[in-house]
Amino acid sequence: MIRYALNCEKGHTFESWFANSAAYDRQRKRKLVACPVCGSAKVEKAIMAPNLAASIGTKSDADATLPAMPASPPPGPAASPRTAVAMMSAQERELRKKLKELRDHITKNASYVGPRFPEEARKIHYGEVEHRSIYGEASAEEAKALYEEGIEFHPLPILPDDQN
Repeated sequence: MIRYALNCEKGHTFESWFANSAAYDRQRKRKLVACPVCGSAKVEKAIMAPNLAASIGTKSDADATLPAMPASPPPGPAASPRTAVAMMSAQERELRKKLKELRDHITKNASYVGPRFPEEARKIHYGEVEHRSIYGEASAEEAKALYEEGIEFHPLPILPDDQN
Protein backbone atom coordinates (compact mmCIF):
# COMPACT_ATOMS: atom_id res chain seq x y z
CA MET A 1 0.00 0.00 0.00
CA ILE A 2 1.15 3.53 -0.73
CA ARG A 3 -0.12 6.82 0.68
CA TYR A 4 -0.10 9.90 -1.54
CA ALA A 5 -0.54 13.51 -0.54
CA LEU A 6 -2.86 15.02 -3.16
CA ASN A 7 -3.98 18.50 -4.26
CA CYS A 8 -7.11 19.40 -6.18
CA GLU A 9 -7.40 22.20 -8.72
CA LYS A 10 -8.86 24.48 -6.03
CA GLY A 11 -5.85 24.02 -3.74
CA HIS A 12 -7.38 21.62 -1.21
CA THR A 13 -4.90 19.07 0.14
CA PHE A 14 -5.76 15.56 1.27
CA GLU A 15 -4.27 12.08 1.45
CA SER A 16 -5.37 8.75 0.06
CA TRP A 17 -4.10 5.15 0.06
CA PHE A 18 -3.57 3.11 -3.12
CA ALA A 19 -2.39 -0.45 -3.75
CA ASN A 20 0.51 0.94 -5.82
CA SER A 21 1.34 3.84 -8.14
CA ALA A 22 -0.29 2.10 -11.12
CA ALA A 23 -3.55 1.80 -9.16
CA TYR A 24 -3.43 5.54 -8.45
CA ASP A 25 -2.83 6.28 -12.16
CA ARG A 26 -5.75 4.04 -13.25
CA GLN A 27 -8.16 5.51 -10.70
CA ARG A 28 -7.15 9.09 -11.51
CA LYS A 29 -7.57 8.46 -15.25
CA ARG A 30 -11.09 7.09 -14.62
CA LYS A 31 -11.81 10.16 -12.41
CA LEU A 32 -12.33 7.96 -9.34
CA VAL A 33 -9.97 10.08 -7.22
CA ALA A 34 -11.83 13.17 -6.04
CA CYS A 35 -11.26 15.92 -3.49
CA PRO A 36 -13.25 15.21 -0.31
CA VAL A 37 -13.80 18.95 0.20
CA CYS A 38 -15.08 20.13 -3.19
CA GLY A 39 -15.49 16.89 -5.17
CA SER A 40 -13.14 17.94 -7.98
CA ALA A 41 -11.62 15.04 -9.92
CA LYS A 42 -8.78 17.26 -11.19
CA VAL A 43 -6.23 15.92 -8.70
CA GLU A 44 -2.43 15.86 -8.72
CA LYS A 45 0.14 14.28 -6.43
CA ALA A 46 1.74 16.73 -4.01
CA ILE A 47 5.41 16.64 -3.12
CA MET A 48 5.99 14.38 -0.10
CA ALA A 49 9.10 13.87 1.96
CA PRO A 50 10.02 10.20 2.45
CA ASN A 51 9.21 8.68 5.83
CA LEU A 52 12.54 7.21 6.93
CA ALA A 53 13.41 5.93 10.38
CA ALA A 54 16.86 6.85 11.72
CA SER A 55 17.58 3.22 12.54
CA ILE A 56 15.75 -0.09 12.84
CA GLY A 57 13.43 -0.15 15.81
CA THR A 58 13.37 3.61 16.43
CA LYS A 59 9.78 3.98 15.26
CA SER A 60 6.91 1.88 16.49
CA ASP A 61 4.51 0.34 13.97
CA ALA A 62 1.79 2.60 15.38
CA ASP A 63 3.89 5.72 14.68
CA ALA A 64 4.46 4.54 11.11
CA THR A 65 0.69 4.51 10.42
CA LEU A 66 -0.11 8.02 11.66
CA PRO A 67 -1.33 10.44 9.00
CA ALA A 68 1.18 13.02 7.82
CA MET A 69 0.84 16.53 9.21
CA PRO A 70 1.22 19.56 6.97
CA ALA A 71 4.61 21.24 7.20
CA SER A 72 4.71 24.40 9.28
CA PRO A 73 7.48 26.87 9.92
CA PRO A 74 9.59 26.26 13.01
CA PRO A 75 8.21 28.03 16.08
CA GLY A 76 9.86 31.23 17.25
CA PRO A 77 11.46 31.49 20.69
CA ALA A 78 8.19 32.20 22.51
CA ALA A 79 5.87 30.32 20.12
CA SER A 80 3.63 27.59 21.48
CA PRO A 81 3.45 24.20 19.72
CA ARG A 82 1.11 24.11 16.75
CA THR A 83 -1.09 21.31 15.47
CA ALA A 84 -3.03 20.84 12.25
CA VAL A 85 -6.68 21.84 12.58
CA ALA A 86 -9.62 22.07 10.18
CA MET A 87 -13.23 23.13 10.12
CA MET A 88 -15.44 20.36 8.75
CA SER A 89 -18.55 20.64 6.66
CA ALA A 90 -21.65 18.61 7.41
CA GLN A 91 -20.64 16.23 4.59
CA GLU A 92 -17.19 15.69 6.15
CA ARG A 93 -18.71 15.08 9.60
CA GLU A 94 -21.03 12.47 8.06
CA LEU A 95 -18.10 10.79 6.31
CA ARG A 96 -16.11 10.70 9.57
CA LYS A 97 -19.15 9.21 11.33
CA LYS A 98 -19.42 6.48 8.67
CA LEU A 99 -15.70 5.69 8.87
CA LYS A 100 -16.00 5.36 12.65
CA GLU A 101 -19.07 3.12 12.25
CA LEU A 102 -17.17 0.93 9.75
CA ARG A 103 -14.18 0.59 12.06
CA ASP A 104 -16.42 -0.07 15.09
CA HIS A 105 -18.38 -2.72 13.14
CA ILE A 106 -15.18 -4.51 12.13
CA THR A 107 -13.65 -4.44 15.60
CA LYS A 108 -16.92 -5.63 17.15
CA ASN A 109 -17.67 -8.43 14.67
CA ALA A 110 -14.22 -9.67 13.58
CA SER A 111 -11.62 -11.63 15.51
CA TYR A 112 -8.57 -9.69 16.66
CA VAL A 113 -5.43 -11.64 15.72
CA GLY A 114 -2.86 -8.95 16.53
CA PRO A 115 0.56 -9.35 14.90
CA ARG A 116 -0.48 -12.77 13.54
CA PHE A 117 -2.64 -11.01 10.91
CA PRO A 118 -0.46 -11.89 7.88
CA GLU A 119 -0.24 -15.56 8.90
CA GLU A 120 -3.98 -15.84 9.65
CA ALA A 121 -4.94 -13.99 6.44
CA ARG A 122 -2.89 -16.47 4.41
CA LYS A 123 -4.50 -19.46 6.15
CA ILE A 124 -7.96 -18.09 5.33
CA HIS A 125 -7.02 -17.14 1.76
CA TYR A 126 -5.53 -20.55 0.95
CA GLY A 127 -8.40 -22.47 2.59
CA GLU A 128 -6.35 -23.93 5.43
CA VAL A 129 -8.94 -22.69 7.94
CA GLU A 130 -12.60 -21.71 7.64
CA HIS A 131 -13.21 -18.16 6.40
CA ARG A 132 -13.84 -15.59 9.12
CA SER A 133 -13.43 -11.85 9.48
CA ILE A 134 -10.19 -10.86 11.21
CA TYR A 135 -8.22 -7.74 11.98
CA GLY A 136 -4.79 -7.08 13.44
CA GLU A 137 -1.46 -5.51 12.57
CA ALA A 138 0.94 -5.90 9.66
CA SER A 139 4.13 -4.09 8.75
CA ALA A 140 4.40 -2.31 5.41
CA GLU A 141 6.52 -5.19 4.10
CA GLU A 142 3.99 -7.79 5.28
CA ALA A 143 1.11 -5.83 3.73
CA LYS A 144 2.98 -5.60 0.42
CA ALA A 145 3.62 -9.36 0.43
CA LEU A 146 -0.08 -10.07 1.13
CA TYR A 147 -1.09 -7.75 -1.71
CA GLU A 148 1.34 -9.39 -4.12
CA GLU A 149 -0.14 -12.80 -3.21
CA GLY A 150 -3.60 -11.50 -4.14
CA ILE A 151 -4.90 -11.55 -0.57
CA GLU A 152 -7.59 -8.89 -0.14
CA PHE A 153 -7.39 -6.69 2.93
CA HIS A 154 -7.93 -3.03 3.80
CA PRO A 155 -6.41 -0.73 6.41
CA LEU A 156 -8.74 0.17 9.25
CA PRO A 157 -9.66 3.87 9.23
CA ILE A 158 -7.69 5.91 11.78
CA LEU A 159 -9.43 9.10 12.85
CA PRO A 160 -7.80 12.03 14.66
CA ASP A 161 -9.91 11.27 17.76
CA ASP A 162 -8.19 7.85 17.95
CA GLN A 163 -4.83 9.51 18.55
CA ASN A 164 -5.91 11.61 21.56
